Amino acid sequence: MKLIVADLEGVFLPEIWINVAKKTGIKELRLTTRDIKDYDVLMSKRLAILKDNHLTIQDIQQVIATLDPLPGAKETLDWIRSRSQFIILSDTFEEFARPLMAKLGFPTLLCHSLTMDAQGNITHYNLRIDNQKQKAVQAFQALNYQVIAFGDSYNDIAMIQAADHGFFFKPPETVAAEYPDISVTRDYDELRAMLSRLLDS
Repeated sequence: MKLIVADLEGVFLPEIWINVAKKTGIKELRLTTRDIKDYDVLMSKRLAILKDNHLTIQDIQQVIATLDPLPGAKETLDWIRSRSQFIILSDTFEEFARPLMAKLGFPTLLCHSLTMDAQGNITHYNLRIDNQKQKAVQAFQALNYQVIAFGDSYNDIAMIQAADHGFFFKPPETVAAEYPDISVTRDYDELRAMLSRLLDS
């Protein structure tokens, strides 16, 4: 049996941190896993910026409330779920993603969580497990699934490489150039065509 796993932000949803950066005017918050390979470095930088600028979970959730799935994302996700079992593997956080899952039809999401103080200041991020995307793929394979994986960023590479079939969806040119052996899809039409081939093979 085949199982499809995918990243979330940049694939089905806009990048949350980029939109927080637009709202607050803090350019440093535009950095994502497309720019920085080390997730701990990235998140430590983000939490320091939030603390320095007195931004709380409520501030971020106000931005998230204004976001919608990328154009065509809901329809593409519905199509995928009609063809195969599907799970989103993301390095976002439950406190960020929960309101957006309703707009996507409540797909299964495995991600991380945050620790906040009584005032809503984000004090720590809690990884479900190190390298959760890669380890989730390997766990599914141990359950005798043939895994198809796709994503757009550095933090998706291990997941894509661990899968039986893996490819990029709309990656930055720098990421695609660094990993020329990984196939690339550029829009939802190409994504559906790639998945159709892999599911039917």
